[in-house]
Amino acid sequence: MELTQDLRDMLEGKYGEGAALALKVQIGVGECFNAPGMAPITNAHVALSNQEMDLWFAEKMVNLGARVKVSPTVNPGFCLSYFKRRHMVTDEEAEHMGRVHEAYKTLGCRLTYNCTPYMDTNIPFPNEIVAFSESSATPYVNSVWGARSNRESAQSALCAAITGVVPVYGLLLDENRKGDVLVEVKAKIDSDFSYNLLGYMGKKIGPGIPVFVGLPGHISPEAHRNLGAELNTSGAYAMYHIVGVTPEAPTLEAAFGGKKPKRAVVITDEDFKRVLATEISDPGNREIDFALFGCPHTSTKEVQYIAKALEGKKLAVPLWIMTSALTKSNVEKMGLLDVLRAAGGEVVEDTCSDQPCWRLYKGKVGVTDSPKCAYYPRKRGLEFVVRDLDTCLRAALEGAVQ
Repeated sequence: MELTQDLRDMLEGKYGEGAALALKVQIGVGECFNAPGMAPITNAHVALSNQEMDLWFAEKMVNLGARVKVSPTVNPGFCLSYFKRRHMVTDEEAEHMGRVHEAYKTLGCRLTYNCTPYMDTNIPFPNEIVAFSESSATPYVNSVWGARSNRESAQSALCAAITGVVPVYGLLLDENRKGDVLVEVKAKIDSDFSYNLLGYMGKKIGPGIPVFVGLPGHISPEAHRNLGAELNTSGAYAMYHIVGVTPEAPTLEAAFGGKKPKRAVVITDEDFKRVLATEISDPGNREIDFALFGCPHTSTKEVQYIAKALEGKKLAVPLWIMTSALTKSNVEKMGLLDVLRAAGGEVVEDTCSDQPCWRLYKGKVGVTDSPKCAYYPRKRGLEFVVRDLDTCLRAALEGAVQ
């Protein structure tokens, strides 16, 4: 692999052991994909998940003297002050989250603790080379913003932030960004929730870069977020195209680079019904114990919608909204936090659904509008019925879901 003199100096330890190790990791990744060299990045996002491996690697880099060259935004763990004050985590779990915080702070990361930075705090420009990990973030920056990132892990994205470079392969190259699977959508698309179901068609779509046709001309930021998140939950997609919508697909021919698709797939209402009934949701027609939203993190617009639906009413079960600190600050200023709390709901910042703070609902049944939210906490013993947002809110008010 061809390296500049500066990178050779880094590899030899001129900038410290931590930077040298980070570059060695990236060279290893690059060699797996026959990358000819490295390219500088201007932005990064690290999908820390508050797991043991996260902490081990971050603290190893700290102890080796590493500091980030490009300050990345980071994913959520859980809001330490909120859940510790309410005794919803053990002392050991609180200590662990505190160590995660200190490690990434020492490295010089932007401690946004938000899994949707592409919607407000970390928005790249078209063709900007970045290193984004996080299942909804990578397809969003590639597909919606037209930036260039491979499907990084939390560790490789942190290494990129430390070295300031990434190996040149995959979606950094023009020829690898073209679509190769035609996806004709005949299912009814009438809400942002529909894009959750469409994204969960990964098994039917199969490997490749999907090119969607048959979708509305205007697609909300939340719908794009949902589509990318669920594509990566049901498969492994770093990019998609929507003809006439996403920047690299003004036409069908442009989306495929003038080539024919490898295969064509048709998505129908029956597919939506099947995946909802058999893959992403526990059965309905039952009582519920809680409602949980915000995987990926809830937007201000969605909090507004929920608050309006609950204003002047009383919830039958606890309702939680996970979001960024920025969004929570905004909705508090707007008076929406008071509305939600009066109804019996709560907004929590810096928190993910796959965290120990939710153990109080182990063995219980909740509702959510996110298949991803239902998927990851299952290993912690939480059960979910997945429905559209209006049905979820009605269930939270009545204590039962249809």
